[in-house]
Amino acid sequence: MDDLLRIPVCTVADGHGPPPARDNGGMEHAIDLNADLGESYGAWRMGDDAAMFEVVSSANVACGFHAGDPLTMHRSARLAVRHGVVLGAHPGYRDRAGFGRRALDVSAEELAAEVVYQLGALAAVARAAGTEVRYVKAHGALYHRLGADRSAAAATAAALVAAAPGIVVLGPPESEFERAAAEAGIRYAREAFIDRGYLPDGRLVPRDHPDALVEDPMRAADRALELVETGGIAAADGARVELAPDSLCLHGDTPGSVGIARAVRAALAEAGHDVRPFA
Repeated sequence: MDDLLRIPVCTVADGHGPPPARDNGGMEHAIDLNADLGESYGAWRMGDDAAMFEVVSSANVACGFHAGDPLTMHRSARLAVRHGVVLGAHPGYRDRAGFGRRALDVSAEELAAEVVYQLGALAAVARAAGTEVRYVKAHGALYHRLGADRSAAAATAAALVAAAPGIVVLGPPESEFERAAAEAGIRYAREAFIDRGYLPDGRLVPRDHPDALVEDPMRAADRALELVETGGIAAADGARVELAPDSLCLHGDTPGSVGIARAVRAALAEAGHDVRPFA
């Protein structure tokens, strides 16, 4: 369901012009680096969380619906404490078989209740580990549903205000969820994806397309610098997608995710950019 969300874009005149120069003129920027983690459960293992927690500044931890389980959540919270990483809830549809990437026909009311349920589960586990959940970022198909469905976004924002005053929402720029958060008085942070390709209209390249994933560490590092220093990224045809991100996202299940994360962190440091949590 990666093709559901549309983001306003600014296209260069011929559609294939070069991106703006990345010379930041000596200016330093602060940026958050987040990753989707804690997605193992039972005997099934996803990614290398121990290594990823050493690199990121914020961790979106699965809450048991699309992935994750209580023990994995607890271990994730302890890793967050150990490495000074800010903890975020990563709720998804109740869809382990589809890893939360299939759109489900769930009412806005039920969806909002399930988001709060998942947030509450991770919040309790986090307290037991000596930390707290600072923000919420939806997963997969739910992420795109909240970005495009005004009713679902409004219901979820209202539920979050009631359940967790002061919680921050991390999500797509210029989306229904951003508008709903503003109306509800919730602080909203925008994110952009380092390891996912963008289409010229601002949608993510569908995962079954060859250009969907960015697996080369150096290319990912270049994309991170482009996003931080220009506020946007080049789409497949050279069009500019303007995102103005507060946080850059990596996926723990992307092949070679640890190497990608380390290359990105090193490139940001070398360019003088401060990696720190947005929440």
